[in-house]
Order: sequence, then structure tokens, then C-alpha cells
Amino acid sequence: MNIFKFPQKNTKCRAIFLASSAILFFSALALLYLGKDTRNFRHFCNDFFVSELTGNTLNMHYTVAHPENYGIRSYTPQLPSYSREKVKNSGRELEEAIHTLRSLKENRLSREDGYTYRLLLSYLENERLGMDLYYYSNPLSPSSGMQSQLPILLAEYTFRTRQDVTDYLALLDQTDTCFEGITDYLKDQASQGLFMPDYSADKVIQQCDEIMDPSLLQSQTHFLNTTFEERLDTLVEQRMITPAEKDSYIAENFRLLTTVMLPAYQKLGDELLLLKGSGKNEEGLCHYPQGQEYYLHLIRSNTGSPRKIKEIKYLLTQDLNRNLRALTSLLQDNPNPAGADPVPPFAYRLPEDMLKSLQRMMASSFPSLASVAEDTMPVCTVKSVSSNLQEYCSPAFYLTPPLDDIRENVIYINHRNNPTGVELYTTLAHEGYPGHLYQTVYSQLFFQKTKVNPIRSILSYGGYVEGWAMYVELRSYEYAKALMKEKAPETETLYEICKLDRQIQLCLYSLLDIAIHYDGASCRQVHEMLSAIGISNPDTTRAIYEYITEEPANYLKYYLGYLEILSLKAQAKKLWGKAYNEYCFHKFYLENGPADFSSLQIQLRQFPHEGLYSKASFSLPAISLIHPSAKGLSSPTSSSILIKKSEAESLQSFK
Repeated sequence: MNIFKFPQKNTKCRAIFLASSAILFFSALALLYLGKDTRNFRHFCNDFFVSELTGNTLNMHYTVAHPENYGIRSYTPQLPSYSREKVKNSGRELEEAIHTLRSLKENRLSREDGYTYRLLLSYLENERLGMDLYYYSNPLSPSSGMQSQLPILLAEYTFRTRQDVTDYLALLDQTDTCFEGITDYLKDQASQGLFMPDYSADKVIQQCDEIMDPSLLQSQTHFLNTTFEERLDTLVEQRMITPAEKDSYIAENFRLLTTVMLPAYQKLGDELLLLKGSGKNEEGLCHYPQGQEYYLHLIRSNTGSPRKIKEIKYLLTQDLNRNLRALTSLLQDNPNPAGADPVPPFAYRLPEDMLKSLQRMMASSFPSLASVAEDTMPVCTVKSVSSNLQEYCSPAFYLTPPLDDIRENVIYINHRNNPTGVELYTTLAHEGYPGHLYQTVYSQLFFQKTKVNPIRSILSYGGYVEGWAMYVELRSYEYAKALMKEKAPETETLYEICKLDRQIQLCLYSLLDIAIHYDGASCRQVHEMLSAIGISNPDTTRAIYEYITEEPANYLKYYLGYLEILSLKAQAKKLWGKAYNEYCFHKFYLENGPADFSSLQIQLRQFPHEGLYSKASFSLPAISLIHPSAKGLSSPTSSSILIKKSEAESLQSFK
């Protein structure tokens, strides 16, 4: 068939074809004029991006809605692999990637490509250090491990096309193989004396028994049954599949859940039971041979901070003392801050009203989404976590949308924790505006508008993302005070106490993280430290100790990330002088990430800050509120080792 032969009447199709051909021709011609290093670098970025996504279908599905938009025409659905061969291949691929990058001349790249080059090289070098200590990580952490995250990620797996359904079922069919790889990993880990403590193994075994409840699966009331059917209903309504095909898919999903996934969980629990007792350490990382080295790697990876431990301790201690003095002073001046009467109700009750309020309050200090959006503004939906998922999910979280489909945004509220009033308001600031949702959407819109290389979006910098959410959450207490100033001025002191209490708690836990994993503090010593400030219940202090032991550097991701933003802000004030303003600083931060803080410090000196301030109106996106009974309610996901996105909090005691 001659593809250049058009029917005579199809002049519109012919014009489109010729225009597309011309665009492709001139794009190719423009590429020829780029320098060799630029061509090689962009080619490397594209290959790396595609390789990262196609190697993990869950990751790809949560990162891009339409893989073909990024040159991914075909792929084999697969879960993450923990095989020995995969470890060897990953290490070799990292070495080759670093060698390739170093062979390029950074000074021959454009300013934007040069920045991406520095971020990528630094990121890969840190990843390589982690590979050298590969068996120190725990893929089955009780709070964020594969066993608890996989079902939730599957429950949130969006069905846009028929292919998505078949991919999903293919992933279910690989659960046993994936878990066998994890079991082999754990056996190798145990042979090196690096297996998890027995108290952690007991928690994971219990999760393996409870998450895939056989009775719920048989009655088809398990959330992996119900959410699957709900997503199929949407495809039937859109006429992408027929009712008969829906029934066939439901039958196959039931078969795979009961004959593949359930046995895989049961076998994993049995293997863990056999491995119990092989762990040589029930305390912090520093008690392992290279534990301190691994912990320093985690701090670098999780926070993006370049500081040494001594400096981090000093920074945290100074902040803790400052906030303790402020809290003590407030309580001395206000011995009964809540007063004799009940605390006045907060200005707003519904999440949708709180989100709209937050957008209005932030408008003068943050760049508007309209300033970077071409023609599409995001829609935010607030959903309640389904009751059968509440036990496994955090109090609230934002589900990050794919790079190429950022219009639909979802914030989940877990009513098991029943957040209300100012607590819910500040939680929504953390997850929504000006937090995760706003940061994600603004950055992606800016990237699309300025054609930033998409590889920037898959580099994971927890401190950059969670530090920002912490920064704006604490800022939202000031918004809450302003809202209640006339109606209930007495709440100003109460809200300030809540804010200081929050900072003290997170700063203290961050210091305990270092004490446990770097300095070797025991559970008894942690109990004594916490008892000194009034947390003396042995069960409580034991739970805190175990959580921090199981999730090293996690609290630092939030609070050290926040302190690094304050430090960066102080540098901006010093560099920019009278030209400094909050709007400009926030614009800089949003447009130069995700990144580590060393790179942001360098970028700060080059940012064209003068004349950027604009009180452009902050366009309010559509916001809706969906209750648990709403049709099509999806289940939530939380942060995971499988997905680099910010997504969600894994801390049960933390927003």
C-alpha cells in the first residue's frame, strides 16, 4: 500500500500529514545543529527514562498515563525483581551510566541541560554507593514494605484502557515469582547477619496473614475484589469493554487472587517464620559492620542534605531548644490556653472549603498555577479512605498523578484518625495547597511549558518534596490564626502551641533517629530521653523506638528537609538583598526541583530574582468532595519503595 497516495477529497488529512512531516523534518534538522555532547546527553536521558519505566510496570503506570507519549511502544508487564542476577545487572548498568555521563563535557551543554546533567550524575553516584551496601535495606519493612504496599498500589492502579486491565492481571500473576525473589534476598541477607529483628518479622508475618484475608477473597468482598470491579464499571460506562468482558475479567481476577497472590503471601509468611532468629541486631544500623556508612547514604538519599552528622545534630538541637523556649514562654503566660469554655469551632468544617480557603490565603506569596498552565487547570477531589483500607493507610495523603495527565488530583482523608478543625486544615495544607498537590502540579506545568527533560521528574528527592510539605504545613497555622482572629482571637495562642508542639515532636524524633542509628542508643536510653519530656509509657516509647529502628532517616526527610528550606531561604535573603520577597523565593524553589540542596544552593546564585514578583490572581481549580459511599471510590496508596513519587506518608503518627 502506498502511504503517500491520498484520496483526492481528503485534503484535510493530507495537510495534516504534510504539516507533521515538516515538523519532524525541521526537528531532525535542528538536532543536527546541536553539539555532539548535547545530542549524546539527550539520547542518554531518553534511554535512561525508558529503561527506568519499562523495568517496573507499577512505576511506569504511576509515572505516565500514556507510555507511547514517551517513545514506549511495547513492554512486558513486570513487578520489581530482587534476583541476584538483577542486583549484578543493576550495579553494572549504574557503572556504565556514570561512565557515559562523565565522558560528556558539561561545559558544552546548555544551562538547562547542564543543570540536569549535574543532578543526574550526583544522583547516580549516590545510587551506586547504595548498591555497594545493597543487603542493608529491608524490602519488607513493617511500615513501608512490599507486603503492605503492593495490594494498595494494585487497588489504586488506574484503568484507562483495556491494556491496563491485562497489564494488571499479568502483575497479579507474577506475585509468587516476585516474592520468591524477595525470599532469596532475605536468605542472602540472613547469611550475612543483616536480617531484620524478630519484632519486625513478627509484624510482617501478621500482615501476610491479615492483608490477604482468605474469607474476604472467597466472598469477593476483599478490597482487591471490590476496587477491581469498580474500575471495570468505569470502562463499561465508557464503552471500552463489554459487560461480558467485564465478567470474564472479574473471574480471572478472582482466580489469580485465590490461586497465586494468596498462596504467595502465605508462603512468604512461612519463609519469614523460618528465618526468625537469624538476625544479629535488634537495635540501630550502627551495630552492623557498615551500618554507619549505610545510614549516611540514607540521609543523603532521603533528605538531599549535604551536611555532616555533627552539623545536622547542631541544626536540630538549636531548633529544638528555640521551640522549647518559645513553648515554655507561651505556657507561662497562658497557663490555660484553651480557656474554661470549649474551643471555638474552626472557621471551616468541610475539606473542600478548607482547600479553597488555603488557596486564597496563599495567593499573594506563591506563583499561580495559571501562570504556567497553557489551557488546563487541575481538578482536586477529596475522597475518604475505604473502611477496609483504613488500617493500612496514613491519616491523609495526596495521590500524585502521571506526568502526562495532571488534571485529576486526589487527596485522601483517613477518617479512622478522624482529623477535624485546625488539624484537618493543616493536614490539607500539607497534602494539597500549598503542599504536595500544588507543588507537583506547578512543577509539572512549568516543566511542560519550558520543555524540561522529563528525566528530572523521576529523580527521587524526599527532602525536597516532604520538606516543602512540612514548610507550608507549619505556615498554614498562620493562615488559621488569621481566619479566627476576629471570631475567636483566643485561638491564636492555642494554634501557636499546636504548631510548636508539632515542631518539637518531629525535631525530637529526628534527633532520636540519629541517636539510634548513628550513635547506637538503646531502647532503654530512648525511654529515658522521652521520659525526661513527659513521654514515659513503656509501650509508647517502645513503639517509637521500633518504628524509628525500622524506618531509618524517615523523620529526617521531613524535618531536616524543612530546615534546609529555611536555610536556603536565609541565603536568598542575603544574596538578593532588598529584591528578596517570598513570592520570588517560592517560584525559585518550585522551578528548580526536584533536587538536592547542594544543587539548589548553586542555582540560587544564578536565579534571575529581580522583577519577578507579581500579584497575579491565583486561579482556583475545581474542587469536589466524595464520601465513602460514592460510586467508583478508589482506595488509597502510600509512599513506597516501588514508586519514587511523593506521594503519601507512611508514618501512622504523622500526616
